[in-house]
Amino acid sequence: MIGLLCIGFDTLCQKNNAKFVAGGRNFSPRRPVCRSVRQIRPAAEVPKGRVHAGLELDYNKLLDMVSEMGYRLMESGAEIYRVEESIHRLLEAYGVPRGEVFAIPNCIIVSLISPEGRPLTQIRRMPPHGTDIYLLEKYNGLCRRLCQETPPFDQALRRMRAIARLHVVYPLPVQLAAHFLGCGMFSLFYGGTWRDGICGGICGVVIGLCSALMARFGANLFFKTIAGAAVSAVAAVLLTAAGLGAHRDLIIIGALMALVPGIAITNAMRDIMAGDMVAGISKGAEALLIGAAIALGTALGLGVTGLIGGGGAL
Repeated sequence: MIGLLCIGFDTLCQKNNAKFVAGGRNFSPRRPVCRSVRQIRPAAEVPKGRVHAGLELDYNKLLDMVSEMGYRLMESGAEIYRVEESIHRLLEAYGVPRGEVFAIPNCIIVSLISPEGRPLTQIRRMPPHGTDIYLLEKYNGLCRRLCQETPPFDQALRRMRAIARLHVVYPLPVQLAAHFLGCGMFSLFYGGTWRDGICGGICGVVIGLCSALMARFGANLFFKTIAGAAVSAVAAVLLTAAGLGAHRDLIIIGALMALVPGIAITNAMRDIMAGDMVAGISKGAEALLIGAAIALGTALGLGVTGLIGGGGAL
């Protein structure tokens, strides 16, 4: 009963205070009214400022950390649903019940609401990127550990930078050897002879060299694909004309498998099945564009050799 009377008196004082301010005078009581009633407010109404003992929850740093994790996952080639789910789980692990994530292949938007009701948003634009399974696995594992341990934000960012620092990129000779082996095996898989396999591997090496050269000039994926398919077709025609290869078509098909966007098609289908229609359609269109570039480059290479050879190459 006493508590109810104090609450009623406090409400009356607040109304009178509003009237005094509206009338041009400022009224401020010298001491708080019903301090004992205000101090017995339930703990659930008090904004939480800590995830666990010793860790202050800075919402700006939390937003930076989760955005950086999503950026690195997508840069490594992660699917859209994986990026969004990882950020959601990080926000929940650090005690943020209201967090929203929207990701498409070239942009990430992360938003959350602070305990004071202030919205915080960060947008990260994604540059052109490929797929790196090693980095994808490492960042995915780190995200799981961060959700379990919830370390300080600076420590989490240091772990991300450590993964990028320890990442080893294979040198160009190793990449060319992989092109030779992969393309040669595909030529054999499609029914070619062992000579066709060797010629397919040589065409794969030509594609690798062309892609590395075009990357130094800053060419985009479409023109790199056209150039790779064109030089591969020219190399296959020359090798067949020299008598090293028996089946030109099988050599070309085996070499072009290095350019086929298999991961892009797979990720597009997975995003569509997960309900991310915008991301799925975008990646599907990218895969179709790369396929058109392969066909255009191959036709260009065969056409050039046909003109030079007087139609015999065709």
